[in-house]
Amino acid sequence: MNLTSTQSLGPQRIVCLTEETTEWLYLLGEEWRIVGISGYTVRPRRARDEKPRVSAFTSAKVDKILALEPDCVFGFSDLQADIAAALIRHGVQVTIFNQRSVAEIFAMLYQVAAMVGQAEQGLALNAAMQRQLTAIAEAAAALPRRPKVYFEEWDTPHISAIKWVSELIGIAGGDDCFPELAGQSLGKDRIIADGSEIIRRNPDIIIGSWCGKKFRPENVVTRPGWGAVSAVETGQVFEVKSADILQPGPAALTDGVTALHRIVMDWSAHVAPS
Repeated sequence: MNLTSTQSLGPQRIVCLTEETTEWLYLLGEEWRIVGISGYTVRPRRARDEKPRVSAFTSAKVDKILALEPDCVFGFSDLQADIAAALIRHGVQVTIFNQRSVAEIFAMLYQVAAMVGQAEQGLALNAAMQRQLTAIAEAAAALPRRPKVYFEEWDTPHISAIKWVSELIGIAGGDDCFPELAGQSLGKDRIIADGSEIIRRNPDIIIGSWCGKKFRPENVVTRPGWGAVSAVETGQVFEVKSADILQPGPAALTDGVTALHRIVMDWSAHVAPS
């Protein structure tokens, strides 16, 4: 055996229960290892044509996964604990990541790269993404005023931004309206029970990314009392696709933060008070 070959290192048959590990393995050129993916996968698009879909988010076709004979399954968070337990009982190796911040996303990406013998390439790709974040943060530092941003992950009830999204808003040049909730990992703990508190905090920008359904800005602007909110008055209500920002992986660190930064910069150029 050639022990220097990356193909001889790490798991050979991987099932990815969430999008971010699929996207990352493709970026590493290790997609040949993937034998099953999440049905929600959209990055890269060709993965849906090339790989069998074996799971949703909190449910999975365990029999179908077992039939693929994986030697490792990648999952995310306690929400997939039941799937993990079922697979473990069948003797499958399962690695559950729980990244909730930008730093933890980078750490997860490195770990996956190392597991498939691509530690150096993983470091190089991470460094390139970090440079992009630094450039965005430096551009944002020149803004004369930072907008207050309300990021809505769900509409009924209102759920605000998770930690990595809140951090990316900051990097992009904005200030999360509900930073005290961002550290809560579970959506139920980021519920804003009283919608009038959103009105009181008066965001300059509203960004919606409703996980699992299309964002409807027309529904947001007609909410009782929201007509007086600065973002609504100035037409600063936008969507960032959930696949680009709510996936704690490469998408959020590239396309997601770029979309946030573009919104903030446009606001600063055309709407912000002089």
